[in-house]
Amino acid sequence: MITINTISELLTLSVSQFRIYDIGRIITKISKSDFSKIELNQLPYPFPSQDHACIAIVFWQKKSLEPYLWFVKIPLDERGLLNQAALSHFIAIIVEALGLEINTQHNKTNLTLTPTAQQEELLKSNPYHFTPAQYKLAALNSIVKVELKQLPSQHYQYCLDYIKGNLGWKNWHNVAIQGIADVAARLDQDNNACLLTQHLTNLPEQVLLPLCGTLENQNLPLELIDALIKCFEQNAQNSLLQQHLLRALAASSTHIHVKTLISQLLSPTNNKENRVNDDLLIVISGRCWLALQEGDLLMRFLEKLVQAQDNTLFAAIFKDLIAIPTIRPMLFTCMRQPNRSDALARAIGQLFNQLRA
Repeated sequence: MITINTISELLTLSVSQFRIYDIGRIITKISKSDFSKIELNQLPYPFPSQDHACIAIVFWQKKSLEPYLWFVKIPLDERGLLNQAALSHFIAIIVEALGLEINTQHNKTNLTLTPTAQQEELLKSNPYHFTPAQYKLAALNSIVKVELKQLPSQHYQYCLDYIKGNLGWKNWHNVAIQGIADVAARLDQDNNACLLTQHLTNLPEQVLLPLCGTLENQNLPLELIDALIKCFEQNAQNSLLQQHLLRALAASSTHIHVKTLISQLLSPTNNKENRVNDDLLIVISGRCWLALQEGDLLMRFLEKLVQAQDNTLFAAIFKDLIAIPTIRPMLFTCMRQPNRSDALARAIGQLFNQLRA
């Protein structure tokens, strides 16, 4: 009998190829070597979301290239490590639900056999299964197709024709989310990045908002970054649109132009009218956290956050940021900064008093 302790072992023993993605924040590929270390608690989970690892497992057989998807939500401990009991429980559910028998002679099993209706129900009803939002499913599907060198969906060409302006900007009703995701995942094909840069301001919000939700997973070219920033600056009175435009820059938030934008948003001010609204602060911490990996920007972010005078918001964002391994040490440094404001010192003190209570 072969004992299976990790998802990586289960997938390696199968006849499938596989890839791992985090989808709790933006869609980010996790290397097999890093994921193996994460499962063995040799590395903290890099992209925690509400104290959980939200993982998409994509696997397929070489001969078919038809991917299967598992969406797994595993709790993390206070150190950001995977809960080993939950991980073992999930694996046991998979083995039992699919009735897997490991071939001890060849050390292989097949996970891509179509499950029966009863097995499918068992898989979907397990406590670690979750269903991502529709826009994330579409984005992941597009990303996987690109990585496996497969054709885009049937909605791609229609969306492309729309973005070219061939169909009229008012005729957005038949532009599918999947088509938008396909365009975003193929910025280096069919002149897509240039088309989006050229026509960004022509797109109605019904298309632009979901487009931003798919662009957040892509490292964008300079021209498109600058077009999104310009659009952000021109829509100061449209809070919802600004939130989405800032989200679109998430995977590119280490770019100097994006960090400059965030730095401007977080510039010190005592004018309440110029205070960054709470939703933009949530986008910065939840999507553009990579920009906060510089101590100066992180400190400015915390000072801007306390201006909201909302203890619940401060506690929620602080707990979210401190769970991110790359942010945690800098956050502790910020907490000890002698030049921090009295308001920030009080907010941190109140937070820790609540944790001790």
